[in-house]
Amino acid sequence: MGQHEARNIIAVGLEASVLPALESDHDFSRHWLTSCCASARLRGEIAGGTVGVDWTKKKSARKNRNKSRLWFRALAPVGGIELTSTHSDAWRLTSVPPSMLVVGAGATGAQVASIFNAFGTRVELFEAGPRILATEDEDVAAAAAAAFRKSGMVVRENFGAIESFEKTPTGVRMNFSKDGRRESAEAALVVVAVGWAADTAGLNLAAAGVEVNARKFVRVDEYLRTSAPHIFAAGDVTGRVMLVSQALPDGFVAATNAVEGPTMPVGERVNPAGSFTDPEYAQVGPTEAKARATHDILTAVINFDCTTRNVIDGRKFGFCKLIVDRKTCRILGCHVIGERAVDIAEVAAIAIAAGMRVDELAQIPLAYPTYAAVLVRAAVKAAQELDLKVGWREHEAA
Repeated sequence: MGQHEARNIIAVGLEASVLPALESDHDFSRHWLTSCCASARLRGEIAGGTVGVDWTKKKSARKNRNKSRLWFRALAPVGGIELTSTHSDAWRLTSVPPSMLVVGAGATGAQVASIFNAFGTRVELFEAGPRILATEDEDVAAAAAAAFRKSGMVVRENFGAIESFEKTPTGVRMNFSKDGRRESAEAALVVVAVGWAADTAGLNLAAAGVEVNARKFVRVDEYLRTSAPHIFAAGDVTGRVMLVSQALPDGFVAATNAVEGPTMPVGERVNPAGSFTDPEYAQVGPTEAKARATHDILTAVINFDCTTRNVIDGRKFGFCKLIVDRKTCRILGCHVIGERAVDIAEVAAIAIAAGMRVDELAQIPLAYPTYAAVLVRAAVKAAQELDLKVGWREHEAA
């Protein structure tokens, strides 16, 4: 255990954000970079704006870089909850279970269900809300549910409330009810994936004057500065966008501001995200419902079964939906489900970040045949519906 005093502390939820700094030979006598993957505990104000840090570095920080200041949130207390498993337990299995119940159909639950379904496990996916993948575009979520069911997975949306779990000779039984009707389901394994909760209690944040929000995530401002002005935070510990792709630039912003002062705001970033389920899905920008609430929009949808590369590869399931602002003709969002969905959404993210008009995207000559062509075809369709010129693509049907 070491003790250190530092003027600026960065607490990060994803170690990759500042791992190179942690492993360098720089003198951090003034600026201490602490990863929440290692063991660090703040000892509060000492003098002159410094904070004490009790520090124990793991033997191999790199081996733990994917661990973050998160717990997988548990269900409300019900009998037998100790019989359930988390997604991490599922990844550590050394054999494929014959059957599995997955409770919670957000990104993590859907991924667990899809992977084990592909392995041959009989999977039942339970979602208490009206649809799976609640943060995705409604059309994408509906298509994913249909594809899961077609693959043999049982998908139960709006299933009710869990009453208890019971041990059985072959696994676990889940008892649940809805509208006074009681039901049960059994499997060799029950995986609970109902969301993430902050794991900040052990950091002793109050001692340093660092506030947390109602969900126990560290509260930060636009500079990723905490309520203690000399302490900055980045990554999962802030509860902002809990993705590696966003934690990395956040780590850079926090480190820069800790060393140079609050000069670099986080700003509004384009945040493409997706999941490698089967089928794959991805998004960038607002869903159609959210965009429609604040803009006058046009949507253009191109199905994968009429795109050359998808037909060649036999990957004809899916679609690409482009959301465009009618007034500015700029692209607001893109939602994709099907083969290479994440790659397609990332191309759209570049167009959105560049502030491209949809007719500008429509005129980009992509290599042929590629999966990304579906995005340009959607742009052509949208541009034509807006009576915009698309140059050499005028011959293409809307």
